[in-house]
Amino acid sequence: MGLHPLEFSECYLDSPSFREKIKAHEAELEKTNRFIKELYKDGKNLINATKQLGMAQRKFAQCLGEFQFEYIGDAKTDDERCIDESLQEFSSFLKNLEDQRELMMRNITETLMKPLEKFRKDHLGTVRAERKKYEKETEKYYSSLEKLLNMSAKKKEPQLQEADIQVETMRQHFQEESLDYVCKLQEIQERKKFECVEPMLAFFQTVFTFYHQGFELAKDFDHYKRALQINIQNTRSRFEGARSEVYELMKRIREAPQDYRQTSAISCEGYLYVQEKRPPPFGSSWVKRYCTFVKEQKILHMVTFDHRSGGRSGETESVTLKSCLRKTTDMLDRRFCLELDITDRPGTALTVQALSEGDHKFWMQAMGGKEPIGHYLGRTCSKERGIDAQLDELGLNFVKNSISAIETRGINDQGLYRVVGVSSKVQKLLSLMIDEKTSEVDLSTSEDWDVKTITSALKLYLRSLPEPLMTYGLYKEFISPAKGGSPESRIQAVHCLVHKLPERNRQVLGLFMKHLANVAAHSKQNLMTVANLGVVFGPTLMRPQEETVAAIMDLKFQNIVVEILIEHHEKIFADAPESCLLSPAAPVFCAPTRQSKKLNRQNRPLAVYNPQALDIQTVCDTSNLATDETSMGSNESVSSQSSSTSVPEMVLERSDHVPLSASLSSGSNSRASTAAATWLGDGQHAATPDKEKPQERSGRPTKITPRTR
Repeated sequence: MGLHPLEFSECYLDSPSFREKIKAHEAELEKTNRFIKELYKDGKNLINATKQLGMAQRKFAQCLGEFQFEYIGDAKTDDERCIDESLQEFSSFLKNLEDQRELMMRNITETLMKPLEKFRKDHLGTVRAERKKYEKETEKYYSSLEKLLNMSAKKKEPQLQEADIQVETMRQHFQEESLDYVCKLQEIQERKKFECVEPMLAFFQTVFTFYHQGFELAKDFDHYKRALQINIQNTRSRFEGARSEVYELMKRIREAPQDYRQTSAISCEGYLYVQEKRPPPFGSSWVKRYCTFVKEQKILHMVTFDHRSGGRSGETESVTLKSCLRKTTDMLDRRFCLELDITDRPGTALTVQALSEGDHKFWMQAMGGKEPIGHYLGRTCSKERGIDAQLDELGLNFVKNSISAIETRGINDQGLYRVVGVSSKVQKLLSLMIDEKTSEVDLSTSEDWDVKTITSALKLYLRSLPEPLMTYGLYKEFISPAKGGSPESRIQAVHCLVHKLPERNRQVLGLFMKHLANVAAHSKQNLMTVANLGVVFGPTLMRPQEETVAAIMDLKFQNIVVEILIEHHEKIFADAPESCLLSPAAPVFCAPTRQSKKLNRQNRPLAVYNPQALDIQTVCDTSNLATDETSMGSNESVSSQSSSTSVPEMVLERSDHVPLSASLSSGSNSRASTAAATWLGDGQHAATPDKEKPQERSGRPTKITPRTR
């Protein structure tokens, strides 16, 4: 298990375990910071100490080989696994160069040193400042909170209200800082994978430029370099998509934090101040404890935790609750108090104090406390769906109508399903098509609706269903095979799960996958490869019922499942499998590690390689030009795990300026090795005529040349 995801909802609880998770993330970033510093120092040695170049290379190789990235979640994609293994691969290259002590490091500063140092200062360096700010706000908030809670309830009401407002303002500010800090931590954890590896990839190309035998050495390295570049671009693309989803989730939590507070239906948790009585004449004291109340057993677990002492935790105490009563200020000169009758201590009551009036009501409701008559503690939560989309006959007809129109009028449109229509027109079309009175429009011949409006309406329909097409119940089972296993086991697992879907769901899904396969078959014109379609429809066709950061981290695996469905739709939807022996707990088999060629490098001519301008056209010069270009799966699809795959698909990177630009295709072990590249001119993105916000964000890929440093 890697690093735990930091849930935004935990920022409002601020539990001890949440603080431990933050410490783990901070420690990992500090380790990365030390690693980059060491790498930077070693790079300088390679430049300045040419006489000791062999020794410096050994040290550099050792540093690379020993470091390994930590990941968030319970599994890595194939791209992330290859990125992790790339450090060991780089190390092996340096060991092969041990005896070559010629001057070959003159271009290392621009390709390796500056990008790494920039990442360390601009990103890792800011974490320290953010951490100090976060700790300062923690100290400030909890100090003011204790001061408020120690105020006498007999003070004038305006004074109490003013104090409440001040603490509430500080609480909101502290929670805002907590959300920002958590988001920053996880963003850098994900960013470091490609920000650290990509400069080192450019560094290796620079090294090969200056070798006397560099031409043949670079040729041997080329296939691995391209595969790793795809891994980096895939990871970057998924990072951008996941980051936008994380920001959306953080925004929703900010708007309604109480809706995300209670993450479990069987328990509730938060901080309470517990009164601890002492023998006379010492009186009593109030100790802050993090409490977890298990509703069914009525057990209250309490652990002492002080944020201001470095996050030290005390022992856990558990008591069984018999009853809960509201403690009035007439009985005790403190607000927000509860009196708990404990079965473990007959005749002894436990007095606790909540943090605010809202928190007091929350605990009263959770513990079944008695309130004055007429006081309502319930909390209502309503959701309104603007469009009543159902998986009925009207919906099926709309899907068929839309697919027919798209394949008739716009199958070759560039950016199909990525270029979005105007929101108002999309909603109007969908409302029209799911209404029995107006659903007879033939979109194949209608000139009133353009193709991008139809594609956006179809996506909106699938997103607006009460339950996603691949259902909430089977979500985890679909995700499980995508996280590991052999290519055959992935296909078999998805095949079995598809036939567990309800009949109507499977019918619509099969119809839609056949259509997407047809779209991918025209990817030379529309640039929508299987990988691009997986990115577009992964979150649309399957999603978890609960919105969390951990769920967003699984977006990349949703894309893999959709890619499998598109590539193997004929087999999966034809007939039910004879047997389904796989289970979610099936053993995980890793894809074969791609190793660079170790060939004789004697008497080879000198070549010059410019890492700033990668010539993709050289891919097209391979001797085996593809005849089957319909296989456009990404490095995450089932076919990509074959050890005989020569050139995986070049997944397109997102940009705010350039639309769809290039794509490379790859075949599985059952297909011929494929290599192709497509370049487009500027400004091919269809403009939105109205000044309205599009229905959804569109991921816009760009050319695959490395970024200019």
